[in-house]
Amino acid sequence: MPVRRPPLILALSLVPVLALAGLAGCGQDAQQGPPPPSAESQAAIKDDGGAPRAAFGRAIDGLFAEDVGRTEALVVMKRGAVIAERYGEGVRAETRLHGWGMGQCVTALMVGQLVSDGRLRLAESAPIPAWQRPGDPRGEITLKQLLQMRSGLRHSETGGSANGASTGGSLAQQSDRMRMLYLDGRDDMAAYAEAQPLEAPAGARFVNSAATPVILSDLAARVLSPDAHPDRRRKAVGDYLRNRVFAPLGMDSAMAGFDRSGTMIGSAMIHASARDWAKLGEFLRHTGSIQGAQILPRRWVQFMLESSPRNPGYGAGVWLNRTKAKPGAGGEDVLFPGMAPGNVFACVGEQGQYVIGSPDQLLTVVRLGESDPVQERVVHDRLGKLLAMFPGGI
Repeated sequence: MPVRRPPLILALSLVPVLALAGLAGCGQDAQQGPPPPSAESQAAIKDDGGAPRAAFGRAIDGLFAEDVGRTEALVVMKRGAVIAERYGEGVRAETRLHGWGMGQCVTALMVGQLVSDGRLRLAESAPIPAWQRPGDPRGEITLKQLLQMRSGLRHSETGGSANGASTGGSLAQQSDRMRMLYLDGRDDMAAYAEAQPLEAPAGARFVNSAATPVILSDLAARVLSPDAHPDRRRKAVGDYLRNRVFAPLGMDSAMAGFDRSGTMIGSAMIHASARDWAKLGEFLRHTGSIQGAQILPRRWVQFMLESSPRNPGYGAGVWLNRTKAKPGAGGEDVLFPGMAPGNVFACVGEQGQYVIGSPDQLLTVVRLGESDPVQERVVHDRLGKLLAMFPGGI
């Protein structure tokens, strides 16, 4: 039987109706707004902390999206309690995660305890034997200048490929950071760092330097273990760090790495669980106290959170939410001008590691993962937007 078709006039008369129905559907979709957060992010939120709950969930999803690389952990604390917590595949709450450059914040806390004990002096020349020879201008470098990244020592944080030596590159093409950590300086990192000449007068210029926390770690070893034996240096510093920093903060999972000479690799090799990294942020947010007990002198933490004379965006081991903080060679802002209160601070590590404290918002935020430089900018921007959701933000 032949198929019967509607008359042409009837078919044409249906076109406006169908078109209007399609437009109505599009309008309805547009009115629905952004999609709801994923089930994983909804489950991650224990309390919205005053932020819009759906937007908070979508912000968490954004920090686990493919365009940020791999986020291994995100912890958000408000008033000292975890209000959101999510982990990447294969990562659990107790997993120790790499802090990379956030180790310089831990090193600054350890040095603060040594200053509090009277074993080091902030305003005096750093007691490095090689710098004390008559006529050596490095003898002018003070402990304070080291902590504020203005020693004047030659250092390049970025350079050629990390495996340049195996692809035809020379050691001279490597950054000082890569040479110290992985190449000719790796067995005695402090010796490599301390052998560098001045390229600016002590105190005159800011340079973010992975070598500086290694020098500070060597100073700690020298005052805690006059015996230069690597095992005794390692034990003395490890015990002091555990007893005076990690244990009082409740960072039970934290572990520090050492090189073959027994020097703590204070710029890179500290691991801890995400919750323990968050305890570090809470400690700084409370200016060195825990439940009312002052663990580290308040004035030391205040010093850490004051701008370096040569970079308003850096204190001592900690980045600050000040105008135009420019670490490294890229010149990018590190924190969140216009997005978060001016007293926000952060311990920051390579590949997008962050421990962020916001005293005005009563917040601590931790993000740990693996991101390339482009992805790090995405992580940074999304963390700033997450902070801006909470009361007390800008």
